[in-house]
Amino acid sequence: MTYEEALQYIHSVNWVGSKLGLERTRELLGKLGNPHEKLKFIHIAGTNGKGSTAAMLSSILEKAGYRVGLYTSPFINRFNERMQVNGQQIPDGTLAELTRRIQPYADAMEDSPTEFELITALAMEYFLGEQCEIVVLETGMGGELDSTNVIRTPEAAVITAMGLDHVKELGPTMADIARAKGGIIKEGGAVVSYGGNPEADAVFADICGMKHAPLRQPDFGQIVPGAFDLDGQSFSYGGWHGLRIPLAGRYQMNNAAVVLETVSALRERGWRIPDEAVRDGMAHTRWPARFEVLRREPVFIVDGGHNPHGIQATAESLQRLFPGRKFTFVTGVMADKDVESILGLIVPLAEQFFTVRPNNPRAMKAEELASRISALGAKATPCGSVADGVAKAIAAEGIDGVACALGSLYMSGEVRECF
Repeated sequence: MTYEEALQYIHSVNWVGSKLGLERTRELLGKLGNPHEKLKFIHIAGTNGKGSTAAMLSSILEKAGYRVGLYTSPFINRFNERMQVNGQQIPDGTLAELTRRIQPYADAMEDSPTEFELITALAMEYFLGEQCEIVVLETGMGGELDSTNVIRTPEAAVITAMGLDHVKELGPTMADIARAKGGIIKEGGAVVSYGGNPEADAVFADICGMKHAPLRQPDFGQIVPGAFDLDGQSFSYGGWHGLRIPLAGRYQMNNAAVVLETVSALRERGWRIPDEAVRDGMAHTRWPARFEVLRREPVFIVDGGHNPHGIQATAESLQRLFPGRKFTFVTGVMADKDVESILGLIVPLAEQFFTVRPNNPRAMKAEELASRISALGAKATPCGSVADGVAKAIAAEGIDGVACALGSLYMSGEVRECF
């Protein structure tokens, strides 16, 4: 099986769809000898910030000398990004070989696995074969019934910032969504929660009480911002002074505080993580398409914010770096998102919009999005492609301007390819 054949098989129509539940993942992993039972994990759920939190933690643990697996979704430019070991993506040949090995087991299942379940099983095999000492594991959607939740008690369960998203699948209320994501909390396991959402916090506290799981939350009031620019920012938190992250988004300091609390929880469980590894790991974190600066003249930023909570964080970061300015936005959204709330947050900051349709069947047409923006009193021009939208935004802003592409992680890869 070639790499191209492996991707064709993974993305084939047989696995299309989303089916909550763990039975299919357990069955497939059982046929593979249950590789996940031989691994240790940090399990991450939440609405926003999962990827950035995972990237910081994996970088820190690598600097501490561990062999670290990282499992995230979706990918930005290349499928192999989804599973990495010590910052290196799975090689094409290894992906092809693992897919060839798993194929007969998946094909024989009466209740076919979904694509995400197939990939999760593949990743577990890969991380075990690579002798990972710990795996930073990001959920796909929710938590309790997400296929990653086949694992036993993790070294730490981390719940990032909470917001209303995936309401169709997880429930209409914040409490429903919190119960779904709180499903990663296991008996006696350490838990770190971003906090700040009273309804969700109450649910997590209840679950932790029932599971005898110690709960930590960062105190964001202890964050002392330092210097910041397009290359990143420095800050202090608690007993940590002069930390630096090469991530420009204002919200990343909060994610970093969650990471520091997770480091404390891991240390209590016996993990050896020197202070220098924390500093070095944070300073060398790389995470694409999260308030990522792609160009300087004009400034062009891409951010994967795709729900109101994420877009609000992006808007705050833009205003912090460029106070009083108006921006040109390249925007594409999924039709099933809270489009009105998203637009309500960025229209007041906009000089104009160039709308695009991301390469996803759920994406809203560029013309419809432009119409909705125009109805709110802003200038909007539909474009035939993401590349066309990027080119027009750059031309409109000139050397001294600022443009930002946002609205969907699915279009972030296309935006990055333009640079």
